[in-house]
Amino acid sequence: MKKTDKESMLRLAYLLSLLTIFYNVVEGLISIALGYEDETLSLFGFGVDSFVEVFSGIGIWHMINRIKANGDEMRDEFEKTALKITGSGFFILTASLVITSIYNLVTNHKPETTFWGIVISLVSIVTMSMLIKYKLIAGKAINSAALIADANCTKTCLYLSVILLASSVGYELTGFGRLDSLGALAIAYFAFKEGRESFEKVKSGKSCGCDKHCSK
Repeated sequence: MKKTDKESMLRLAYLLSLLTIFYNVVEGLISIALGYEDETLSLFGFGVDSFVEVFSGIGIWHMINRIKANGDEMRDEFEKTALKITGSGFFILTASLVITSIYNLVTNHKPETTFWGIVISLVSIVTMSMLIKYKLIAGKAINSAALIADANCTKTCLYLSVILLASSVGYELTGFGRLDSLGALAIAYFAFKEGRESFEKVKSGKSCGCDKHCSK
């Protein structure tokens, strides 16, 4: 690949990292506010997850700057700190969602509506799909394992959006309040996985965070 082409792909990756951070901040603010107002636990948890993802996004943004200067290499201390914050945030989110979900299931709590969960999840599914597509394009173009791993890790956000959509649509169609709590528990499961993987990345010190996906 020509130097100019590589620089162009790195600029694309850099812009995508900034977009990821900005989108998650906006999505998080809106989801938390609407989830709190409508007492929708799955939407509220989805919003908190978005803010945790911001710390991960900052680490990716820093990683791309490092790749631009030095190429793929071991993680530096800034990235490790970002990953530790991200992992801790996911574990805290997991605990709070599990406790609140169990309470809601026992008390048969129902949200006022899950309409906004449907709207936000649909927007997120479209956005995450586009981010995954172009992150993979940039990563494969410059043969960067780190960027390819980041693209595949973004799939977790897509899975969370699908869970939010399923639980929100399910409640609107059936009125079965426990679907909201079950959706929140599913989000908690993925949050726990992300938290564990964040600390595994710190321990391995590799640029490639999602090792099992790097060759795809």
